[in-house]
Amino acid sequence: MKTITRILLASAMMLIAVSCGKNAPRTKHVILIGLDGMSSADFVREEMPTVSALMDEGCWTLAKRSVFKTSSAINWASMFMGAGTELTGYTEWYSKTPELPSRVVNEHGIFPTIHYLVKTQIRKSKVGAVYEWDTIHHLVDSLACDYFEQANEDIPTDITDKAISFIKNEKPTLLTISYDHPDHEGHGEGWGSEAYHSEMKFLDGEIARILEAIEEAGIAKSTTVIVTSDHGGIGHGHGGITPAEYETPFIIAGKGIRQGGEFTESMMQYDVAATIAGLFKLEQPQVWVGRAMDQCFE
Repeated sequence: MKTITRILLASAMMLIAVSCGKNAPRTKHVILIGLDGMSSADFVREEMPTVSALMDEGCWTLAKRSVFKTSSAINWASMFMGAGTELTGYTEWYSKTPELPSRVVNEHGIFPTIHYLVKTQIRKSKVGAVYEWDTIHHLVDSLACDYFEQANEDIPTDITDKAISFIKNEKPTLLTISYDHPDHEGHGEGWGSEAYHSEMKFLDGEIARILEAIEEAGIAKSTTVIVTSDHGGIGHGHGGITPAEYETPFIIAGKGIRQGGEFTESMMQYDVAATIAGLFKLEQPQVWVGRAMDQCFE
């Protein structure tokens, strides 16, 4: 009888272990770095050695498509909210409230964001968002964040400094870092201009600082890093339907990600939020239409 009991107990423990393994998140920390206006058409790997190294270590595509119109507010919203304009309701260049009523809102009165999903579905999670462009304030569910702050854009390193401080002090479950560049250089001197490429080199150095902070926080082996953009540009603007405007890079590396290189499956802006949800194995709201890029997962 004791032998049978031991066998049954061992079997039960194995079933629990298998079940827990299936439900365990693929990662413990996700750092999402968004560079406003980074176009695939003007992306040069040699200018960004830090980002290039992430591409070598993980998976990437230069064909992620923005939602239309290819403006900032619409696409930051879709990146965070897992759906397009038809459902989020954010339809204008500087949308701060939905022009079209959001199809669904949570108890905070906003369309459900990835910040909200992480905060409500992961116990004791730490969620943060740091940004430069004021409109981002209205596109992130600040009530779902433990840390939510606008950086001083007159100090180019301020946003990185704030992100580094939060990483080291809190070891966040999710942190989104929304740079407002190289969009400024695109509008000023033009996409693909010397100023634009110079800013890309500078931002690569800032990303290197963030990766160093992740190491110093002792969470590098349990962190997934994403680098992407809201839209591209052409000439001195964006908002149209040319590939230079609607195709942006998506680079993902770190915990839970295979060394797969370039992937050819289609990806939309709202798939960014879904991919983060997939990494954490969260339940997506029915209103989300984004799909996790599970071809990148180990």
